[in-house]
Amino acid sequence: MRSTVEARTGTGDTGRWLHGVLREADLGLLSGLPGMTGEPVRPVRAAGLVAVVSAVPLTEYGEEALHRNLEDLAWLERVARAHHRVVDALAGAGAVVPARLATVHHDDGRVAASLTERRAELAALLDRLTGRGEWGVKGYVVPGAVPQAEETAGPGGAGAAYLRRRRAQLTAREDVQRNAAAAAAAVHEALSRHAVAARRHAPQDRRLSGAPTAMALNGAYLVDATAAAGFAGLVETLGARHPELRLELTGPWPPYSFVAERPAEPARVREPAW
Repeated sequence: MRSTVEARTGTGDTGRWLHGVLREADLGLLSGLPGMTGEPVRPVRAAGLVAVVSAVPLTEYGEEALHRNLEDLAWLERVARAHHRVVDALAGAGAVVPARLATVHHDDGRVAASLTERRAELAALLDRLTGRGEWGVKGYVVPGAVPQAEETAGPGGAGAAYLRRRRAQLTAREDVQRNAAAAAAAVHEALSRHAVAARRHAPQDRRLSGAPTAMALNGAYLVDATAAAGFAGLVETLGARHPELRLELTGPWPPYSFVAERPAEPARVREPAW
């Protein structure tokens, strides 16, 4: 999940961390939903829309503090999980426009002003997202067997045989990567035709994905809820058709990949928000 600093500090000591925007809020859901500091989130209403916010201390979430804390990976992971937990709960109850991570307004008035200023854009986004979810498809390379050359094969003795063997290994690896890239492109194209919208993100580093092989496809797909079963079936079919890749389907997720990225204060949240 990306992060950004969009805080506006002032004389108060408490800011408003924005989780997301929806058309209506279930007060029962919100009353039991812990926010960034463990206290329940709450709604801010304006222009027929509802922003769900957490009250946060500006000593930790103000502009200068955010610039510093966003460099702390442990802190970033903790707040990203807390933010996503709220957004995920909201998405389970209906369409939501997720806020970009670390979007902090000074007070309720600023939140309401943002809703009013961007009402048309946010309403159009909610219309587009209603009844749809984001599905992720990752494709991991399935290496083929690396040919082994006999050391005595061909002229030149053991040294030449070693060079031939290394050349064959490098060629085989290049073939695997080339085939995986072609398969990833074909899979993404096929899935895109069965989705309302699609995004192809940069593959995750192996240290982040935790997978034993490289990632060739990191796709996100906005799919109608009524078409989700068919989409999952297509992923299974494509996996059998392209053995060069091991496909992994996850979701549905909040639609992080399908919300325009611009600052939350108009004048502007795995992985993607407003």
